[in-house]
Amino acid sequence: MLDEKVCVVTGSARGIGRATALEMARRGAKVVVSDVSSEGGPETVAEIEADGGEATFIKCDLTDADQVRALMSGAAERFGGIDVLHNNAGIHEAELHGTNTIDTLPDDVWEKVFDVNVRGVWWAIKAAVPYLAKSRRNPSIINAASTGALLGFPNAAAYCASKAAVANLTRAAAVDLFDRGIRCNCYCPGTTKTPMIERFIEAGAGDPGVMSGLVAAQLHDEIGQPEEIAKLVCYLASDDATFVNGAVWVIDGGKLAWRGTRSS
Repeated sequence: MLDEKVCVVTGSARGIGRATALEMARRGAKVVVSDVSSEGGPETVAEIEADGGEATFIKCDLTDADQVRALMSGAAERFGGIDVLHNNAGIHEAELHGTNTIDTLPDDVWEKVFDVNVRGVWWAIKAAVPYLAKSRRNPSIINAASTGALLGFPNAAAYCASKAAVANLTRAAAVDLFDRGIRCNCYCPGTTKTPMIERFIEAGAGDPGVMSGLVAAQLHDEIGQPEEIAKLVCYLASDDATFVNGAVWVIDGGKLAWRGTRSS
C-alpha cells in the first residue's frame, strides 16, 4: 500500500503516467499529476477524485529548471512534503521529426530528446531530493527507462541513448542518495499500449502485420498495458520494496529473454 504517501508523477496526462497516478491513488497515495500539457492532466485528476482519491495538477515543462523546482515546491506545499518521485515523462524523436537514422537525425532533435529524457530527469531528482530527504515514509525515486536502454531500435538513436543514460543515472542516484534514506530504481517497459503505439497501429490502417510485428519479438502474444506497468511502479514505491535499490527492472513480455521471433 501507499497510504498517505505523496507521489509526484511526471508525464501523467496520459499513457503509463496516467495509469500509474490512478493506481497510486487507489493504493492510498496523494498524487501530484504533472505534464507539459494542461489538456490531459486535469482529466487524470478528475478520474482520481471520482474514485475517491486525492490529487492535484501542476503543469511543468521538464526542460525549464525553474518550472521543475516550482513543481516540487508546489507539491510539497500542497500536501506537506514529497515521498515518491516517478520520472515517467519522456519523448521519442519520431514524435518530433518523423523517421530518422542516426546520420540524418537533426542536432536540435537529438538535444530535445536528451533535454527531456535525461536532463529533465536529473533536474527533477535534484529538485525533489530536499523534500524526499525529509520524508519518514521510505522515500524513493522510480525512473522510466525502456528496453531501448538495453538494445538498439531502428530510427531511435537519441531515444535509445537517452534511456540508457536514465538506467545508469538511476544507479548513480541510488549510490549518492543512499545515506539520505532515498532509494532509486528504474524500469524498462517493452511495447506498451501508449498513445504513441496507438498512433503507430492506426497508421497501419488495420494491417494485421503491424500488430504481429509489435509482438513478434516477445514471448507473450499481446502488447503490455499501462496498468501492468503501473503495478510494478507502485511496488517499487511501496514499503514492500525497501531492499530494492539501484535496480533496473525489465517488464517486456519476455522480449529480452531470447533471440528469436514468433510467427504470427
